[in-house]
Amino acid sequence: MRTLTYYLSLLVLVFAVWSCGKSTSADAEGEADSTAVVKEQPAATPLFPDTPGIQTYSFRASFARDVANALDTIKHLGFTEVECGLDPYGLTTEEFKKMLDDRGIKATSVGAGYDQIVENPEEVAQKANIMGAKYVMVAWIPHKDAFTIDDAKKAVEDFNRVGKVLKENGVTLCYHNHGYEFVPYEDGTLFDYIAENTDPEYVSFEMDILWVTHPGADPVQLLEKYGNRWKLMHLKDLRAGVPSDFSGHTPVENDVVLGTGVIDIPAVLKAAKKAGVEHYYIEDESPTVGEQVPQSLEYLKGLTE
Repeated sequence: MRTLTYYLSLLVLVFAVWSCGKSTSADAEGEADSTAVVKEQPAATPLFPDTPGIQTYSFRASFARDVANALDTIKHLGFTEVECGLDPYGLTTEEFKKMLDDRGIKATSVGAGYDQIVENPEEVAQKANIMGAKYVMVAWIPHKDAFTIDDAKKAVEDFNRVGKVLKENGVTLCYHNHGYEFVPYEDGTLFDYIAENTDPEYVSFEMDILWVTHPGADPVQLLEKYGNRWKLMHLKDLRAGVPSDFSGHTPVENDVVLGTGVIDIPAVLKAAKKAGVEHYYIEDESPTVGEQVPQSLEYLKGLTE
């Protein structure tokens, strides 16, 4: 006959096995919960996933010394897209295009002078096509002293006429704002007058975010207001503390590394993406462009949604 001690021992053994199994199950559940928490954390989405282009004016001092070396520097920095002039640095359009091709760089936009497009838009279109560019950018409307409504009216007339010729030849005219157009006019500004009176079929825009900010305008509001009229963008930042004015001029030392000035770059990029901006170019006019451009690239790479 089994003793009471035997049965007590058996009961203790059963309880121990049950407790061990429960503990193991709880641990497994805890590990599963911990793993689930880790899996619920998505990877950060880059706000600006692609490398932008570069406005070759940024390296104007280098180009003046040695065009080939300047292009090699641009390639070394990782740029595969530029905005440049039609006849850059004493070379023909064909010669410069070959130098770009040799380095795997594309000119997606070319800059032309106001008088150049007004006097011979067909030639401008021809050279843009040789360069392989889809856009022709004009960055300055001639004017004396302050920009006036008469200056704006003439620009509207010229842009509509020239834009039609360029469009018929496969390229799009983009006017690049430069600060002076944001002088108040009626219920808006003279830039509003230009935007509202040019034909969207023939005239688009390139936003220079520094030259929107410098006169006191808001890049995000303008991107939202004019939407897909904005095709191109110059990425720049303005040093803090620079007073606003409508001159269209500021010392080049006021161009600072992206993200270190007064412009809300992430907000601008989000609005630009929504508006449908197609090409972005870093433009750094500072005397320390060699140090600042790599830092601006790193800043853009670090931005997340």
